[in-house]
Amino acid sequence: MVLIDGKKISDLIKSEIAKEVQEIIANDWKIPHLAAVFVGDDPASQTYVGAKERSCKEVGFISSLYKYNASISEADLLKAIDFLNKDSEIDGFIVQLPLPKHIDGQKIIEAINPAKDVDGFHPVNMGNMVLGLPGFLPATPYGIMQLLERYQIETEGKNCVIMGRSHIVGSPLSILLARNTNPGNCTVTLCHSKTKNLAEITSQADILIAAIGKLEFITTDMVKTGAVVIDVGMHRVPDAATKTGFRLKGDVKFDEVSKKCSFITPVPGGVGPMTIVGLLMNTLKAAKNKIEIY
Repeated sequence: MVLIDGKKISDLIKSEIAKEVQEIIANDWKIPHLAAVFVGDDPASQTYVGAKERSCKEVGFISSLYKYNASISEADLLKAIDFLNKDSEIDGFIVQLPLPKHIDGQKIIEAINPAKDVDGFHPVNMGNMVLGLPGFLPATPYGIMQLLERYQIETEGKNCVIMGRSHIVGSPLSILLARNTNPGNCTVTLCHSKTKNLAEITSQADILIAAIGKLEFITTDMVKTGAVVIDVGMHRVPDAATKTGFRLKGDVKFDEVSKKCSFITPVPGGVGPMTIVGLLMNTLKAAKNKIEIY
């Protein structure tokens, strides 16, 4: 069994991005600038935004944070989005999800300029992804594709089962893995809460991607011997023995499944670091799109 080290690959890609940023600086071009809009005080979102800011610093990006109280109105948040759309200094920005219930998240996403939508969630970027046109890929699927490529995991002709059909991970990943590319050319089955005979389907997967959002849902009887397992889940499990008071676990029961598969991502340290890397790659692309001679 090979442990897919997302931290190692993310550090490698960050070093590649940092080298490109140094070239940008040497040519006196504009340094890439990534901004984040954060509404409320969700702990998991705070952790992600903090990690984004640290990663920006590592690669030489400029990073900005626009923080608002959870009570902000939808209209005022839309004004903030409009401001960021018009700010020529900002190459890309994200709106950290989830948003408070009184705000329509889809309306906010659709208000973002697609050219600055480095999360890849705007309908224009989603549509471009489906058609194979240039655009920004959703960060987590982008990161997962990088893991498969960097570990040289064979995907062509493989049976890939994805558990979870969200627009953030499952659905876009099913499109990317079915493309006539490398990685890609998989035969993809997209499973969800209404799928029948789930274990029968997952146990036939050469590549199993768990993005179902249920703690340790994938057990050894659901996994084919020698399968590649990608765990997108992230759950905080109380643990008084740790400094934080919790441990992170995934959608896969790692201790038992890891003994059966050929490759597997751990939680933490697998897909998580690659999500931020996907964001950085998109931001660099957004910045380079403004440099005609690059």
